[in-house]
Amino acid sequence: MASLEAYLDQQLALGHSSFSSEGARSYLGSSQSAFASAAHRLVKKHKLANLRHEFYLILRPEDQVIGAPDPVRWIGSLMEHEQIDYRISLLRAAAFHGSSHQAAMVFQVVVPRQLRPLQIGRHRLQFIYQAPGTFKQVNQPAWLDQIRTPDGYARVAGVEMTLLDCIRYFHKAAGIASVAQVVKDIAAKADGRKLAEIAALYENSAVRRLGYLLDITGHERISKSLEKFVRQAKSSKPLDPSIKPILDTSAPVETNSKWKLTVAEPVEVDS
Repeated sequence: MASLEAYLDQQLALGHSSFSSEGARSYLGSSQSAFASAAHRLVKKHKLANLRHEFYLILRPEDQVIGAPDPVRWIGSLMEHEQIDYRISLLRAAAFHGSSHQAAMVFQVVVPRQLRPLQIGRHRLQFIYQAPGTFKQVNQPAWLDQIRTPDGYARVAGVEMTLLDCIRYFHKAAGIASVAQVVKDIAAKADGRKLAEIAALYENSAVRRLGYLLDITGHERISKSLEKFVRQAKSSKPLDPSIKPILDTSAPVETNSKWKLTVAEPVEVDS
């Protein structure tokens, strides 16, 4: 009977960085207890990492320094194992689409289920919950891209959905100023019609905030596709709800009538 270490070498040769214990036991013909003992020994040797629910990562020597392979390599396999649809989004997706200003310290994944964050070595994974009904409507192949990895492909939000996800979940994307930088960096790649089509499935206030950021970062051509959403707005909203109201009423607060937003603080982006 082949050993678990030999199985790991075979998986690495095939370009795989992860596996399920069920698949390994079936291939090796080992019992659950025998597999668990062998896996435990390899975990102690830092050749394996048990991520969750009998899902394992194979650690090559270069992975052992940071504790695990890049999550982009195995997030698809993990989500398939958990039977959960997903998309990589927010700052990691923005970096994929060319936002060089963004150093994504957290690997963010949008999912239709509440999941606890994961930390494996230096990698931190944050799962952003989107209501299942909306997620199902939004997570369409035509609106997604793929990241090619040695293990296969990982699903990532397209440019348009990345913009909408970043503004919808701006508090998880390092704030409005960070999202403005993303908009400046990647919005030129967006398709206005596609952006408007996807925007119809997002909160109206988030769409208006994105329209405003498109304008101030020089992407007025793209922002035109979102102007129709202002007519659906019932009231003005703050650009950044996290900024507390200013008690001094003499302090200037911009009212942007085009997007029905109040702007308590100016938004600055790098050139």
